[in-house]
Amino acid sequence: MSTHFVGDTAALTGRSLRHITRSFDTIVTTAVMPVAIMVLFVFVFGGAIDTGTSSYVDYMLPGILLITIASGVAYTAYRLFLDLQSGIFERFQSMPVDRSSMLWAHVLTSLVANLVSLVIVVGVALLMGFRTTAGVGAWLGVAGMLVLFTLALTWMAVIAGLSAKTVDGASAFSYPLIFLPFISSAFAPTETMPGPVRWFAENQPVTSIVNSIRDLFAGRPVGGDIWTALAWCAVLLAAAYAIAIATYRRRTR
Repeated sequence: MSTHFVGDTAALTGRSLRHITRSFDTIVTTAVMPVAIMVLFVFVFGGAIDTGTSSYVDYMLPGILLITIASGVAYTAYRLFLDLQSGIFERFQSMPVDRSSMLWAHVLTSLVANLVSLVIVVGVALLMGFRTTAGVGAWLGVAGMLVLFTLALTWMAVIAGLSAKTVDGASAFSYPLIFLPFISSAFAPTETMPGPVRWFAENQPVTSIVNSIRDLFAGRPVGGDIWTALAWCAVLLAAAYAIAIATYRRRTR
């Protein structure tokens, strides 16, 4: 990794972060929907869902965190699309700027913005009664899992931002990602679901990630779910990164 790439990425990331700080409401807006879902399920539906746990907010928080990330990366696709349409990429390409640093700046900005949103959501969950026995190591494990998941989804957002024809199309890709946790173990045990739905729920990426984070928060030994979760995140990240770079090269050729 050259110092040229590092310096260019740092400078462009600073530019993107300044845009975020000028419109901090985008981060707050990203956290509003997950918080609203959490309030709705805990205080309206939670009493009717038997999870075998004493606190429903403890049970559902991992899924809410993933929804927060899926909601947040839509802004990455949106900002990337606007940069392409404004001609800023062509302007940078005429300058001695490392081309890949332009994408990495958006990715790192997404990572920072999503981490802020996640902190807001966890703070609200604590006010709603969320409690954890997780130690420092478990918290670091949760943070690492969320960072890896954020990077995987952000590179998907890069693909959407580079490929979209309209502003609405740039962010629309996130809708299935937001919906995916609802067909998993995030809100109810998969054992309660009909056969085909249960099979899908138990074999899609979100369930293993949610189960791993839930065990870490509860201070329980993490079983094979964590390896499945890490494998899913790594595969999704590698595939999204490769497709995003190929799409970027084709788009800016």
